[in-house]
Amino acid sequence: MDNLMSSEFELSHFFEGTPDLVCLAGKNGFFKNINPSVVKKLGYSKAELMARPIHELIHPDDRQITRETRLKMLEGEALLNFVNRYVTKSGEIIWLEWTSIYFAEKDTVFAIAKDVSRKRLAEQEVEKKYYKFKSLASHFKNTIEKDRKFLAYELHEEIAQLASVLKMQLDMITLSEPGIPNAASAKIEQSAALAGLLMKTIQRISFSISPAMLDEFGLKITLEWLCKEFGILSAIPCSILATFDEGRLSREIKFDFFRICQGALSNIMYHAQATDVAISIYDELDKTFMYVRDNGKGFDVNQDKPSPGLKGIAELAASINGILSIESSIGHGTKIGIAIQHDECPEAGNIKEQH
Repeated sequence: MDNLMSSEFELSHFFEGTPDLVCLAGKNGFFKNINPSVVKKLGYSKAELMARPIHELIHPDDRQITRETRLKMLEGEALLNFVNRYVTKSGEIIWLEWTSIYFAEKDTVFAIAKDVSRKRLAEQEVEKKYYKFKSLASHFKNTIEKDRKFLAYELHEEIAQLASVLKMQLDMITLSEPGIPNAASAKIEQSAALAGLLMKTIQRISFSISPAMLDEFGLKITLEWLCKEFGILSAIPCSILATFDEGRLSREIKFDFFRICQGALSNIMYHAQATDVAISIYDELDKTFMYVRDNGKGFDVNQDKPSPGLKGIAELAASINGILSIESSIGHGTKIGIAIQHDECPEAGNIKEQH
């Protein structure tokens, strides 16, 4: 009997003295009992709190999720670490983290909560700064792309046009001056051929700097062109399988997918010693995946220092919250993958390759 009375005294002492919010509530949604911490935190008197439905104290935006969670608890599911907002008598919004359980035989909910407002406000501040810096990063990237586009335009429309006029002038010389010595004629023909090669080189560099066709024709066709161009320049067969919904990707992500693919192909051309390259891009649930795979010499990802090209790819992936994977081993080629989750979640989960 003494032990029982001692336990009840200790429980009562905890109920009255703990800084946590402790309450008993009925299935009808009213408080049955509350400790002083509830009164102090919400700013109402005990009588005021006991007389009004609990849901009226909850922030309007959190009432629906609280109602749904409470129904699950009343059906026997324990409520653990559930966070919602309450509005105090003074109008202040506070965040409370609840752990609750329903005792059906007593028709009573026992609940205990901690004030996590400081933590939530700190998280919101970090999130605000994150989106601010992300916005700045996007602005700088867009500015860089505009500068690239301008430079590509100048190359294509100005310098390439001058090279085209030069070739036309050289061709006209051989047509209008039939008596030119053979040696001079041969030099003119060689110069005309070099002017033609210069035009093609300028066009290729212009596309590499800023692929205008990305805005006009989309990512799939642009990557197909890039793959074909890579095959011509490197003499390495390159195939592409694209089965994704282009409408799910923002313009920024499309450009970064292109840049990542461009960087991966450049690494393959100069370092991989590959004889085959395959690109795949596809959707799976709420994610879009892209892989660039080669059968080259590979490298030890745990020992070898990442090349500047791979560092650039990693930076691009991070700038769009992409999850990057690099798989390689000596003698077994390299596979670079990136996953983008469309709900902006920072973790895109495990990357699985589509077969």
